Amino acid sequence: MTSPDEILSGVIFYSYLSAERREKVCFWNDHTLILQVSGQFTIETSGQKISMAGGEMLLISKNQVGTLSKTPLPGAYYETIIISLQEDLLRKIALEEKLEADRKYTDTPNILIPANEFLQGYFQSVIPYARSAGSAMTDEMGLLKVKEGVKLLILALPELRDILFDFSEPYKIDLEKFMLSNFHFNVPVEKFAQLTGRSLAGFKRDFQKTFGFPPRQWLQNRRLDTAKYLIENKQQKPSAIYLELGFKSMSHFSYSFRKKFGKSPNELAYSTSPQTYP
Repeated sequence: MTSPDEILSGVIFYSYLSAERREKVCFWNDHTLILQVSGQFTIETSGQKISMAGGEMLLISKNQVGTLSKTPLPGAYYETIIISLQEDLLRKIALEEKLEADRKYTDTPNILIPANEFLQGYFQSVIPYARSAGSAMTDEMGLLKVKEGVKLLILALPELRDILFDFSEPYKIDLEKFMLSNFHFNVPVEKFAQLTGRSLAGFKRDFQKTFGFPPRQWLQNRRLDTAKYLIENKQQKPSAIYLELGFKSMSHFSYSFRKKFGKSPNELAYSTSPQTYP
């Protein structure tokens, strides 16, 4: 079995690992329910950082970008079940159950779900299917489990209907504020456009008006300027910051840094703090 493994295609996934911590940048297109079986799960967006341990549940709202960390306990496994609450299925549930959003949700987008006996029972009922790689789960059974999970969420936290059943298009948000908070995430420009409630063409147009540069050029310069500041003023090691600033590799970071500033990030780090480097 590979990890993560699809239990129900595009809807239910099972993620596990045994020894090492893993971290990656993620974009959540759909609302996502996380069932943490064991180990520690941490999500960090521009506005929130939430960690949870085995036995806990988290709802991640759609249209977000953030960093996801998976950490197994010493000598133990990391296990997570991920349920993607796709809009088509949520619309169907809304029609069947006559549910709708009461208002526009404006609180924190990622919510730890308080435990109760119904949700714990649901949690335990999904684990065997995940550990068997879904071999005993038909598509019909899988969709029933997703519907059951949604109904139990609403029972536990009725205000979640304002998140789950809001099918309005994303409205335009403050582009400058959003980009200054999220420039370090390594996601395509198309995703930034979606997150700010704009078409790609509209995003590029508004971006040029706001910052005076095309998005890719501004992102590159902002990341490099931030790296220079962190190395010079905070004595951060280049190897410790390049991924956090959206660069895919150390070699790409070093090449871009030298091209802009005339020296490599390692050379700058050494000249700034030779007594502590490397």
